[in-house]
Amino acid sequence: MDYFKKLLDLLKIERNEDREQYKRLTESSSVAERRANGLTWFPVAIRGSEMSRGDYLTIELERTTHQDISHQFRTGMPAVFFTNHDPQKDRIEGTIAHQNGNKLKITIKDDELPEWSRDGKLGVDLLFDDNSYDEMNDALKKASELSVKSLLIQILTGAKSPTFKEFTPDLPLQKLNTSQKNAVGKILSANELAIVHGPPGTGKTTTLVQAIKALVKQENQKILVVAPSNTAVDLLSEKLSEEGLNVLRIGNPARVSERLQRLTLESKMADHDYLKETKRLRKQAQEFKNMAHKYKRSFGKSERDQRKALFDEAHRIMKEVDNTEQYIIDDLLTKTQVVTATLVGANHYTVRNLNYQTVVIDEAGQALEPACWIPILKAQKVILAGDHCQLSPTIKSNEAAKNGLSKTLLEKCIELHPEAVTLLEEQYRMNENIMGYSSSVFYDDKLKAHASVAKSLLFTEDIPLLFIDTAGCGFEEKLEGTSSTNPDEANFAFKHINLFVNELSSKIKLQGDGDFPSIAVISPYKQQINLLKTQFEHSPDLQKYKENISVNTIDSFQGQERDVVYISLTRSNDKGEIGFLSDIRRMNVAMTRARKKLVVIGDSATLGQHPFYANFIEYAEKKGGYVSAWEFLE
Repeated sequence: MDYFKKLLDLLKIERNEDREQYKRLTESSSVAERRANGLTWFPVAIRGSEMSRGDYLTIELERTTHQDISHQFRTGMPAVFFTNHDPQKDRIEGTIAHQNGNKLKITIKDDELPEWSRDGKLGVDLLFDDNSYDEMNDALKKASELSVKSLLIQILTGAKSPTFKEFTPDLPLQKLNTSQKNAVGKILSANELAIVHGPPGTGKTTTLVQAIKALVKQENQKILVVAPSNTAVDLLSEKLSEEGLNVLRIGNPARVSERLQRLTLESKMADHDYLKETKRLRKQAQEFKNMAHKYKRSFGKSERDQRKALFDEAHRIMKEVDNTEQYIIDDLLTKTQVVTATLVGANHYTVRNLNYQTVVIDEAGQALEPACWIPILKAQKVILAGDHCQLSPTIKSNEAAKNGLSKTLLEKCIELHPEAVTLLEEQYRMNENIMGYSSSVFYDDKLKAHASVAKSLLFTEDIPLLFIDTAGCGFEEKLEGTSSTNPDEANFAFKHINLFVNELSSKIKLQGDGDFPSIAVISPYKQQINLLKTQFEHSPDLQKYKENISVNTIDSFQGQERDVVYISLTRSNDKGEIGFLSDIRRMNVAMTRARKKLVVIGDSATLGQHPFYANFIEYAEKKGGYVSAWEFLE
């Protein structure tokens, strides 16, 4: 089918570009450079090792220094364990079996620790993750083969239309508003496809949790719930478990909370009655192996036979361990109502062969389409939930993005099957003036602010929406590497924040409201963020509120909210060039993080060339929120 052939071609382009970028980052770089890029843990210490499934060995490692450096290590990724004495020769490949805090477990294809591991200077390098691409590739090929006879695939690719049954849910949904109830109704009546379009703050997670609860009751079958990121999977897993559902979280949670750990396979297996038996057997197998290793290499036939017999016995016992573990996993799965995982994690060996009545894909607006087909192939019915008016997935190859890889399955299905879509219309986050512009541009003016937030302010006479115009102030942008910066604008932003915080603390004291509000300072440009962070560090008056103020890129705030949001738009030039500010979906994310006050700082002369910004400035004027930066400079 041409549909899948095109996706396969685009995926190939993306894989090649991703691999090239990875090579550039690693090939000629030192351990310290790789560590700074988040691709290496060095040095690490061995904290233990154990035999694992098959004849593999799992080694537990801990990074002993540089623990504050963020990294890209995730469960399931390929990695290489090495010693820096001779990193070319002394290295062994494996897979990350678990990663938590500063510890990880790596499973290697060997049954004993390598000799060189005793000499120290140990580290772990991430390898290029071909595994995820292989999984996506296989899923697309399989979908292409099945497309002739699968109604679901034909609907998702636009060849047929979805169908719905007549059905009135008799569910106690008091917690939900009208559009949320409609969404649950649509999900329950759908035979193949339902879509929940959830703009910022509209309670998409709450709606999904109630819908999943109702589906479990209605279908009495297992449901698979997936999302592109571990964080999104964690949130749903926790909320579903709180509603009393039996949830099994496949893979490792990003958030290391007690509650989430309880839902993982490892934790549930640890509580199983049969696990004592596997521990006893493992210990026995290890003893046989230790005995076998006592035989030195230069020995005669009888010793060799003896050694082989000991190894054979250890392997036989480990086979028994595997069988018992599989029994435990199968037993746990029969009791599970909802399996949760990332898109690629849906093919984890423990659940690889399971099929589900319904698959729910959350954050589908951020999911790469080829990855969505991995769980879809296990489903009779699919629920897509997300917002295609916020950030799309990250794509490394411009060519692949331009030719269609950046268009998500969610977007395609909303265009193809509007009858399957329910828009959540009531938001519980923002003051109505902050919400208004986003609602008119992205959501056909359909968003309403719930009464509890519509008029919410930090203090009585505050203005919730402010555009501060830097035109004519001589704040020129500069190019640093590939990223734009505007030092004067960064400096100005913190001057304004200082003034505002002073005003705020006196007002809040007057009103006797103890909690200081949360503030986010964001910008689309990484280098501008670095400047803003420096400004923040050199603002002694603000340091006492440092728990309440965060500075970061827009992308890192998707899904979060703050009382006050400052956006530094950065661009200011006489050509009217605004670069990737023209990605208005990113601006939608930025502007909808704020609950009670949004302050946008930018140069109207540069930004006004683009209709989105020209109209926004006009909107701010109408709401009495337009001021010139000159007013604060005098």
